[in-house]
Amino acid sequence: MKKNLSSKESILLSSMLFGMFFGAGNLIFPAALGIAAGKNLFVAYLGLFITAVGLPLLAVAALGMSRCSGVLALSSKISRRYGVFFSTLLYLTIGPLFAIPRCASTSFSVGAVNLIGEANEKLALVIFSGVFFAVVLLFSLKPSKIMTWIGKLLNPVFLVFLGTLVVIAMLRPIDTLSSVTPAEAYATGGTAFFSGFLEGYNTLDALAGLAFGIVVVREVKSLGVEEPERVAASTAKAGIFSCLFMGLIYLAITLVAARSSSVCAECGNGGAVLGTIANYYFGKLGALLMTGIVTMACLKTAVGLVISCSEAFADMFPKGPKYTVWAVLFSLVSFGIANFGLSTIVAYCVPVLMFIYPLAMTLILLALCAKFFNDSKTVYVWTTAFTLCAAVFDLTNTLSGTMQGSGFTNTALLDAVTAVGAKLLPLYSLGLGWVCPALLGFVIGLIIDKSRKKA
Repeated sequence: MKKNLSSKESILLSSMLFGMFFGAGNLIFPAALGIAAGKNLFVAYLGLFITAVGLPLLAVAALGMSRCSGVLALSSKISRRYGVFFSTLLYLTIGPLFAIPRCASTSFSVGAVNLIGEANEKLALVIFSGVFFAVVLLFSLKPSKIMTWIGKLLNPVFLVFLGTLVVIAMLRPIDTLSSVTPAEAYATGGTAFFSGFLEGYNTLDALAGLAFGIVVVREVKSLGVEEPERVAASTAKAGIFSCLFMGLIYLAITLVAARSSSVCAECGNGGAVLGTIANYYFGKLGALLMTGIVTMACLKTAVGLVISCSEAFADMFPKGPKYTVWAVLFSLVSFGIANFGLSTIVAYCVPVLMFIYPLAMTLILLALCAKFFNDSKTVYVWTTAFTLCAAVFDLTNTLSGTMQGSGFTNTALLDAVTAVGAKLLPLYSLGLGWVCPALLGFVIGLIIDKSRKKA
């Protein structure tokens, strides 16, 4: 048994973790932010960095410091039932209901559709997503090879494709940053920061950081490191390198997008922005390059997610289906949902994220600060209970807007709940209505815990 990973093993582990993190949302949402933020880009990027880089890093560190094998063990500090509830919701969100299907639909709508045209788009999406998930399942059926598949094969190919586009665009910018007028949501420094902060939710990486912990810990142990403290240190080290590298790429993508605003004025989403930029610099070859970039990014993330979700469900329900059955089931469900299209998946993902992200963030922060309150279950319970109540209001707020945007008119109940939330919760309009209730629950938990100890 060895104490530390070698430098080569650490680099490979970091590459694997980066590869699992960096998928569909990590391309399209920074690009969308760059176009919208304009000259307020750096303030908006700071908000994005906190939720899309800082939180995933803290999530991996929290798992390492708590010495928990995964999100189920960490969330079970509240209770076993809550742990199963939260873990199931988290894995379904970053798994077959949203994130995995989004990988296939993004690959198609951003890359492949530019090669085949839009005449038979629905049929083409079915064929493309079928092939995509067949390849994903093929890789996923051998989870012990994930470091080889992602760290050595898929990730380097992806970085070559993306690096080609970013370097050319950085050297030959179309617009100057100071000349780009921000969108309304990014008009001032304050609004730009909070808009960037919320945009980082959409990458799903804080949730993925919790979910991927089970894979990283397993890989560290498979390399011969068994001592809990050293496993934690190796996991945290991989998280630091992968997340900081991810943040650097985010900055490059947002800059490239912001300095290409004049040719992307009609683009409806970040995927279209990147596709337009690729076509501008490379002409017809741009569509091929973009297809390679997006497909490689999404493929490696989809493989990581299928493996993580399948291992988690096999662990949570030991008397249920085995790993292979879960992998096949998640691939089939993801294939079906992917054919609803990217816009539909993104629209209905946001309300769920507004509910689960506050619960994930408080869990991460509690795990990191556990030594200051002796890892007291009372503090976990009260903080989570108050956060859960506030998160319901954030859910109804975004769900009402999503349903109205989809043509639903009967949202009176959701609108009424939203109005109550707006009156009761500070920062509600910024999407941060959970912050004050979480702090209040934390303080109450501390007081009760100390009172019990004195008694």
